[in-house]
Amino acid sequence: MDVNSEEVAMKEPRGRDRQIGSSRHDAKVHDFEALESPDSGIGICGWLLVALSVLLMLVTLPISIWMCIKIVKEYERAIIFRLGRIVRGGAKGPGLFFILPCTDSFINVDMRTITFDIPPQEVLTKDSVTVSVDGVVYYRVQNATLAVANITNADAATRLLAQTTLRNVLGTKNLAEILSDREEIAHSMQSTLDDATDDWGIKVERVEIKDVKLPLQLQRAMAAEAEASREARAKVIAAEGEMNASRALKEASLVIAESPSALQLRYLQTLNTIAAEKNSTIIFPLPLEMMQGFIKH
Repeated sequence: MDVNSEEVAMKEPRGRDRQIGSSRHDAKVHDFEALESPDSGIGICGWLLVALSVLLMLVTLPISIWMCIKIVKEYERAIIFRLGRIVRGGAKGPGLFFILPCTDSFINVDMRTITFDIPPQEVLTKDSVTVSVDGVVYYRVQNATLAVANITNADAATRLLAQTTLRNVLGTKNLAEILSDREEIAHSMQSTLDDATDDWGIKVERVEIKDVKLPLQLQRAMAAEAEASREARAKVIAAEGEMNASRALKEASLVIAESPSALQLRYLQTLNTIAAEKNSTIIFPLPLEMMQGFIKH
């Protein structure tokens, strides 16, 4: 019974998440269908105006045909408004489409990927360090109808949202995390922006952190810290080298002490080295045993 209850308890949150996700999807579908309502919603007066517009077009043929036929390019879509309402069928294009004079108007929407630079933002990190960070965002219009009907200026709104998202994400990170985990920060910003702009018909494809600028005082402090750490490592390496050299000299002295003739050979080797470098210098090695008699007196 306990195992079954635990399984049921684990399945319940998943079921709730699925219900929430499905409800959000249904709400978006309902909003999209509401935007693309049929022309019957324009009323009797609206139909009369549409009939008059068609009559005017027929009377002024073939001149009116140049006003009624429009062309959109391969990367564009046209949103047609008839008496202020979006025409059923959503975005038109690419290619030719037909509008009625006086009653219809349209807006072209660019569907290509758009890039913009996030201006440098002064951000206070989690460890109270002020840094200046900038980035770049790649996005495109995924649903032209929502981009026109749900927001005034999708481009400006996405730019402002990217700036605030950059500040919010970096405010929860330490300086070391900002310098080392740029890819993770970019993915976090992309998911946040994508969720926020979903209702606007915007798809955020990629976010990149370009540069992290530190204050001059902090740069000097970090440089001094790095220099001090390098000097400390150099001193440790030099001390280890001296210790190894002293051990080697100790072993060499033990070998020379076992064979007195080895000391004479070392004298001759030293003379050979000095004669090769300084020919005017003459050195006569004296055995230390000869000097002991003078030291005693």
